[in-house]
Amino acid sequence: MTGDSRPTTTLWRPTGPVELELVRESGWRAWPPRLPEQPIFYPVLDEEYAVKIARDWNVKHSGAGYVTRFEVDTEFLRTYPVRQAGGRTILELWVPAEELDEFNAHIVGEIEVVHAFR
Repeated sequence: MTGDSRPTTTLWRPTGPVELELVRESGWRAWPPRLPEQPIFYPVLDEEYAVKIARDWNVKHSGAGYVTRFEVDTEFLRTYPVRQAGGRTILELWVPAEELDEFNAHIVGEIEVVHAFR
């Protein structure tokens, strides 16, 4: 929870260098629009899961992987059911690409990089 009066939920997102640069260009305030082949934006609820994806997938596919952490208005997140993508801690939110602007509007504070892998 931030110093703001709204309760927030911490989310993580594993990302590669291209997406991270677009986040930086937004002033660390928003995720970029999805590409046509990316109909869903997948933030995750577990830092360890985000680390695994950034380290094992992003590094392999783009030479670097990053884990970001950010806060989102908890009440707003209730519209997105938690999806279990595998094991008990492999939990994601599935945000349709066309709702990403609205999702970004509910980010509280800045998106921050908490891990980097090369």
